[in-house]
Amino acid sequence: MAIQLTETKDLTRQETYELVITQVKHLVSDESNLVANLANVSSLLKNTFEDYLWVGFYVADPDSPEELVLGPFQGRPACTRIKFGKGVCGTSASLKQTIIVDDVDQFPGHIVCDSLSKSEIVVPIIFNGNVRAVLDVDSDRLSNFNQTDSRYLEELVNILTPLF
Repeated sequence: MAIQLTETKDLTRQETYELVITQVKHLVSDESNLVANLANVSSLLKNTFEDYLWVGFYVADPDSPEELVLGPFQGRPACTRIKFGKGVCGTSASLKQTIIVDDVDQFPGHIVCDSLSKSEIVVPIIFNGNVRAVLDVDSDRLSNFNQTDSRYLEELVNILTPLF
């Protein structure tokens, strides 16, 4: 199903997320391929939110337990592999919880994949008790993410979870 990107400049962040959630539901409703869905969701988020520098997924590698491997994304080239417990993505995977970082330079063990990144939110995708992936969003602005982002990005990954 084709999605028409809607002008969101006059919408609040919450209203924009509500629109995105509706679009994600439509995008994945007729498609079962995980890579295609993750690619489309990355593109939708990156093209909807102008303050998103990088949007993508790191997927748990079935051949290397406790390691995330780069999946579909939008943005500049990124780190390819991240161990659970390392950096923001690996910490989110280990803790199985969303992490918001206001200043990535202050996060212990932050992995610099893009020097332009200033703040970050990472949301784990958990299926049958196991982390299957994380949604990683970076911004070139400090303190760019808050509980609104957390709430709606968690809702978004809940839509994707059954695909894993």
